[in-house]
Amino acid sequence: MKVSARNVFKGTVSQVKEGSVNAEVALTLPGGEELVAVVTLESLKNLGIAQGKPAIALIKAPWVMLMTEASDIRLSARNCLQGEVISVTDGAVNAEVTLRLNGGTEVYAIVTRHAVSELGLAPGVSATAVIKASHIILGVPA
Repeated sequence: MKVSARNVFKGTVSQVKEGSVNAEVALTLPGGEELVAVVTLESLKNLGIAQGKPAIALIKAPWVMLMTEASDIRLSARNCLQGEVISVTDGAVNAEVTLRLNGGTEVYAIVTRHAVSELGLAPGVSATAVIKASHIILGVPA
């Protein structure tokens, strides 16, 4: 499978909570991190998503927000993943920041160069990737 999403995470469905329209799906990554996605019940059924089955999370890099000094901040975003910046690649307006999570998974974010400067993002800096559950697209192996 080739996709344009910069972040492609393979994992195992660890929990499914069905609601009246949507379902929350928790996906455990190989490093132990957990992502929570929100999908429609129709998608849940069509994809055969169930606890214990493999799944793939797709997240476009511009959908990943980064923050520093996040220890005393609570957000409504379900996915706040702690890690360390391993690289910053500057562009004309934006930069690509690569964050290595504590379990080894790498997350890519596209943020403005101003945000890189404002947050002091550089290799070795501790940062948190923030991803809304509704920004995660789930797929399953064919």
